[in-house]
Amino acid sequence: MPAIPERDGLLSHGREAGGPARRAQAVTPSDTADLNTYAKALYVGAAGNVRVLTTGGEDADAVTFANHPVGWLPVQVRRVLATGTTAGQIVAVFD
Repeated sequence: MPAIPERDGLLSHGREAGGPARRAQAVTPSDTADLNTYAKALYVGAAGNVRVLTTGGEDADAVTFANHPVGWLPVQVRRVLATGTTAGQIVAVFD
């Protein structure tokens, strides 16, 4: 069953990069495929390295967040790379 707009008291509020996400999706890291919708942040459920391409970076600009603990990674991401990512249970959040 889809969401019912009449029950969403925040629907009319503007979306902000730092505001709460409206949707979430489990991430399968990939070296070739971008996320279907770019993430405003990631949630890391199992600690480890998270290697990403940011929304503002080129393919050659991958960055590794080493030894990232369980919790939020507040970076806008277009791809979570399989190579170099050891963290698990990653969830992308977006509007």
